[in-house]
Amino acid sequence: MTTKSPEKKINRLKRIEGQVRGIAKMVEEDRYCIDILHQIQAVRSAITKVESAVLKDHAACCVAEAIASGDEAEQNEKFSELIDLFEKVQR
Repeated sequence: MTTKSPEKKINRLKRIEGQVRGIAKMVEEDRYCIDILHQIQAVRSAITKVESAVLKDHAACCVAEAIASGDEAEQNEKFSELIDLFEKVQR
């Protein structure tokens, strides 16, 4: 993984952590279900943004390095990792 903007990803993840704690508190307080669901959707969206940033970094760094190396085994490994990841998402 590249060190490109790790602070931004860490900050986003800390915000998500706070949001999840807030959702737990809402559930404990028996808050209105729709309000809880809105917060869950916000967390899901935030996680998706972090995931996208990490995936972009992976493509720009790890995959690009494998391609530049000319090492066919390494290239196949990185390609297989991405295929496996996308297959898990489809399940």
